[in-house]
Amino acid sequence: MVRRLTLLLCAAYSLHAADAAALVRISQVGYTPQSGKHARLMSKVAESGATFRVVSSGGAARSNETAVFSAAIGKPLGGWNAAWPFVYDLDFSSLRTPGEYTIRIEGPAPAESPAFPLTSGADIYTPLLRNSLGFFQTQRDGPDVPPGPLHRKPAHLADKEAFVYRTPSFHGNALAGELQRVGGPVDVSGGWSDAGDYLKFVQTTSYVTAMMLQGIRDYPAQLGRGGLADFTSEARFGLDWLLKMWNADSATLYLQVGIGEGNARLIGDHDIWRLPEADDHSDASVDAPAGSPRFFIRHRPVFAAESIRGKISPNLAGRLAASFALGYQVFRDEDPAWAARLLAAARQIFDLAATANVTRLTTTYPHSFYPEEQWRDDLEWGAVELHLALAAGAHDTGVHDVGVHDAGAHDADAARYLRLAAHWAREYAASRNQDSLNLYDVSGIAHFELCRAMERAPSGTALEISRDALIAQLKARLDIAAARSRKDPFALGFPYNGGDLTPHAIGLALEAGFYDQLTGTATFADFSSQQTAFVLGANAWGTSFIVGAGAVFPLHLHHQLANLSGQLDGTAPLLPGAVVDGPAANRAPVDELPDGAHQSRWPGGLDPFAAFNRPGAYYADESGNWASVEPALDYTIPSVLLFARRIAAAGP
Repeated sequence: MVRRLTLLLCAAYSLHAADAAALVRISQVGYTPQSGKHARLMSKVAESGATFRVVSSGGAARSNETAVFSAAIGKPLGGWNAAWPFVYDLDFSSLRTPGEYTIRIEGPAPAESPAFPLTSGADIYTPLLRNSLGFFQTQRDGPDVPPGPLHRKPAHLADKEAFVYRTPSFHGNALAGELQRVGGPVDVSGGWSDAGDYLKFVQTTSYVTAMMLQGIRDYPAQLGRGGLADFTSEARFGLDWLLKMWNADSATLYLQVGIGEGNARLIGDHDIWRLPEADDHSDASVDAPAGSPRFFIRHRPVFAAESIRGKISPNLAGRLAASFALGYQVFRDEDPAWAARLLAAARQIFDLAATANVTRLTTTYPHSFYPEEQWRDDLEWGAVELHLALAAGAHDTGVHDVGVHDAGAHDADAARYLRLAAHWAREYAASRNQDSLNLYDVSGIAHFELCRAMERAPSGTALEISRDALIAQLKARLDIAAARSRKDPFALGFPYNGGDLTPHAIGLALEAGFYDQLTGTATFADFSSQQTAFVLGANAWGTSFIVGAGAVFPLHLHHQLANLSGQLDGTAPLLPGAVVDGPAANRAPVDELPDGAHQSRWPGGLDPFAAFNRPGAYYADESGNWASVEPALDYTIPSVLLFARRIAAAGP
């Protein structure tokens, strides 16, 4: 009851925020003593001569408050929109004493922030990590599904005997023509639903699994067995599905389960909203005969990855190899035989990557769902993880199971993959790409891994690119983002209209930490903290973009399970841990939801965030606005690594 009242009060606060003369935006989960600590003051009037105080409250009465920090409000950073022409930075980074605080503004337009804690990273981020784990468990598909907060049930059991279909054609995103069966049955059960729908993709699952495994390997106290949030079973769940999608005997990679948008003759996953277990019902409306519109709702099609002149698209080959090689690193002591199988798959897939005359990558069907263009970074990531796997397993008894028959050959193979990682890093550098870490560009994490591998390589190892050059690449990209951050009133280092804003901001925070860790500096520590704070509420809209993080967060997700099984008023059950896209360039072009969905909007049709939108930066917490409030696997996984690093104090 207390939580319900708290959330309803927060919703009421958000609804009336636009009427205030000034507002203070903060990281709603709080700050750590060692981090940079910035809030933002938004005002409708100039706050000349104003001051801000950080006060510690000893009780409900203001007479019990103690000011622990105060400073004059400096010059405005600029305006946000016509309604909010003044934004100010409130920097209280020097405050390091743990406690519960509020920021008060004394000036032409008085204001105060919600209360927030200043406490350890473990206190702040452990609940968020556990929420993230719950999100992945909720996204599970198949027979092994924990009930969780949304009362999950086993679903898509027919995936255990699914049939393979020829690569489909599309008009835009909609299926063109009929599907033609070419093989099967194959077992593709399990895995995670990709986003707010129930499709399953190797493109996203391999990225997510690899990043999850790196977190488990590097931060076992936070993410490993018995850790604060034990992700090991979840990572193995992802690896099990990826292994099912790879047929080693025929060298066939299956890349997708399900079809998104159908046509006049065929209903696809995106055409109707329903609970996933409904797809297994035996009534005539769902278990329809072949040729009927609903046939592929239950009997979901499987598609193989189109080859590039007999080879695997290099983006898929690289990130799959990284996933399996990292799986070997994590599970080689716990389950040596299974780990050896993972390593064998990683080597086989990597060696089948297409690397010449690659003009179009294979991602998903249709390609426009995930229009990736860069691939050299994926091969860098796969190669360096293969190197690290072979280096870690140099004396494993199972070494013969992965095709290496003596220690000398094993060492030579490890060195070969290190050289290949450096080669693809150099090739990536030549492409002059400047994207930050996200689903479409993994160079940030690949460079970080390669730099650390170089530190342990024998002196005199000849490689095509140096560690210093890799670090310089990271710095050049971060310098661009930091320069953009200094010009933005809310310190965001990524363009508001750039797409996938939230995961890009988290990716920048991670890359900043990687750079500082590699250089032993704090060059980008404050920048990293501000990107994290933006995601957690220190933004124009005053909302966290992670469900359950803080007091104001997305309530009306573009997510079938959350929409149909959860509550839409901020009360339980929710989908904690889900990371949404956040602000987008424009409102989603489709506002109405498919048949079966609950139309969810704010009371009275009011939009508490409308007053904070501006051209090119639009956010609406409405289920039809998928561009802002659809959560996804690839949005959520970088937050797991970021929060684990914060707890471990390995990053800023």
